[in-house]
Amino acid sequence: MDFFPIFLDIKNKQCLVVGGGSVAERKTASLLKSGADVTLVAPELTHNLTTWRDMGQLTHQAREFSAQDLDGCHLVIAATDQPAVNRLISELANEQRTPVNVVDQPELCSFILPSVIDRSPVVAAISTGGASPVLARLIRTRLESMIPAGYGRLAELCNRFRQRVKETFAKPADRRLFWERILESGVAERIFSGHDAEANELMEKALANTRLSQDIGEVYLVGAGPGDPDLLTFRALRLMQQADVVVYDRLVAKPILEMTRHDAEHIYVGKERDKHTMRQEEINKLLASLAKQGKRVLRLKGGDPFIFGRGGEEIDTLAAEGVPFQVIPGITAAAGCASYAGIPLTHRDYAQSVTFVTGHLKDGTMNLNWPMLAQPNQTIVFYMGLVGLPVICRELQHHGAGGDMPIALVQQGTTHKQRVFTGTLETIQQIVEKEKPKPPTLIIVGHVVELQEKLAWFVAPPHSDQGATSPVDF
Repeated sequence: MDFFPIFLDIKNKQCLVVGGGSVAERKTASLLKSGADVTLVAPELTHNLTTWRDMGQLTHQAREFSAQDLDGCHLVIAATDQPAVNRLISELANEQRTPVNVVDQPELCSFILPSVIDRSPVVAAISTGGASPVLARLIRTRLESMIPAGYGRLAELCNRFRQRVKETFAKPADRRLFWERILESGVAERIFSGHDAEANELMEKALANTRLSQDIGEVYLVGAGPGDPDLLTFRALRLMQQADVVVYDRLVAKPILEMTRHDAEHIYVGKERDKHTMRQEEINKLLASLAKQGKRVLRLKGGDPFIFGRGGEEIDTLAAEGVPFQVIPGITAAAGCASYAGIPLTHRDYAQSVTFVTGHLKDGTMNLNWPMLAQPNQTIVFYMGLVGLPVICRELQHHGAGGDMPIALVQQGTTHKQRVFTGTLETIQQIVEKEKPKPPTLIIVGHVVELQEKLAWFVAPPHSDQGATSPVDF
């Protein structure tokens, strides 16, 4: 290592920043966040530095640097635009053994400032030894998705129970094993999902039994989004990679499914038209049963689990059975497919409201509020409507929508198989007969469709068939 990694306690310690520009502002912000007593030496300051000075958060010497400014300093940062001044500060600081950082000049530094992930009291620092601060920031960005914001609260919980754990387990090895089990258990997830009281109860139970109870696990109801893996949330990805069992639907894209733990048990419960692998009531009971076996269960659904995903029914059963669960929203198909097709669902010149409805046929009919759906100045999105498209077009026209009303079909939106077909209520069936769009396909009705050709930005790349799908039914 070129630099020895270390964290300094500078709370209420005198620190000097020389310079008053944007770089000095960033460094000063970090020092203030760490509780330092900051003195700033510069003829002029940025707006924010001036505000902080006026609020009494720092001391300002409105002049050029002087050697006496280093007296009593625990740390100094040189951030001027004058190379000679920066070099002088470095030399003087090193002579009196004061840690010094000269911005963008690692050869003049006795310490460097890393890129930081702050989950106080948990802090992770990434450094390239001054070789590439931009690379350090890119690495930090990737790590941000792996370190939930709740890690700070988890560390606080550990600190509260630290002494009691030490008193309960005399041997250091036993304490280490206890903490490993705790931090990989439901205690951590209870903290991350905001159930701090439940986390405390689990800790009390674990200490009382000198072991962590494995009587019950947890269910993660995760929205997998509309097909593109890049649209997963950070929390969804983290839970996908730690679940013991994955219960998934037909409409979860294959690349997303491959992001789950490879050693996890995978259970397929997909539904196709007139062909259900498992009835919904059976799925509900399965989730509860697996969790009661102490397993972390990932219920992976395409789109968002609370929009035509029957997620409410599943967690209703879990709540009744006393099984812990958390819900992680996903980008629903309407939002994802419309965005990738270049169709804004609302637009002040075309539509002031948007309605999501299911176009699923039951006994050859759709029991929908057609007079409401045929009203002007709105966008209607039909999930699972491809088979019922003739009924949709007929009923909308019968209840007042013009035959020239624009309509779009988005096939497997957000994936490399995306195709967009546009027409009107009168012409779309002819387009379907010619183009033969394949499920899953989303239907969008409204004047916003007129913007599609102008606003289309996504071009589905040529790609080998990976079996990707989008979470809208046919």
